[in-house]
Amino acid sequence: MQKKAVRDKMEESKKYGCAEVLMMLKQIKLNELSLNPFTMIGDEWMLISAGDEQKYNMMTAAWGGLGVMWGKSVAAVVIRPTRYTLDFVKAKDHFALNFFDSSFKPVLSYCGSHSGRDVDKEKGTGLTPVFTAQAPYFAQAKLVMVCRKLYQQKLDPGCFLDGSLDAKWYPEKDYHECFVGEIAGVWKSE
Repeated sequence: MQKKAVRDKMEESKKYGCAEVLMMLKQIKLNELSLNPFTMIGDEWMLISAGDEQKYNMMTAAWGGLGVMWGKSVAAVVIRPTRYTLDFVKAKDHFALNFFDSSFKPVLSYCGSHSGRDVDKEKGTGLTPVFTAQAPYFAQAKLVMVCRKLYQQKLDPGCFLDGSLDAKWYPEKDYHECFVGEIAGVWKSE
């Protein structure tokens, strides 16, 4: 995105309560990261984004994980079948995980309570999308991980060893689709 377009978008985003400063993101090596995934995902939340410049969507997620599998650094996310973002993640080879500072909690709440089927989330949040060949991410993020899908599977209710989890989290039987993606690139605010 050109600098003028980013400045114009940032002026517009002020109307929607976003932080007033665009983070300057720098690509880093994965082993340069020092983070607590339990806090980042479970407490601070993240946006999962997928699609392209023509059409994309993002959703808030508080479930997922980071680790090593099949000799690769990976991220795992789960998406319910009712979520609009699921179609975008399924259709593309990559998705992005976007992490923000605490001033963006209202933005993440908005993205978690509004569907891209019904509203323009970009307009509703003032977030500035950045489009790469792999996946869209957001200029205001403090950390972005672009992931290449390696594995996907719908959660199987027959595999729950603790049946109370099924009863508690899936009363509507709307089992998540799980995606494991290799972390192909990481960008961090300077």
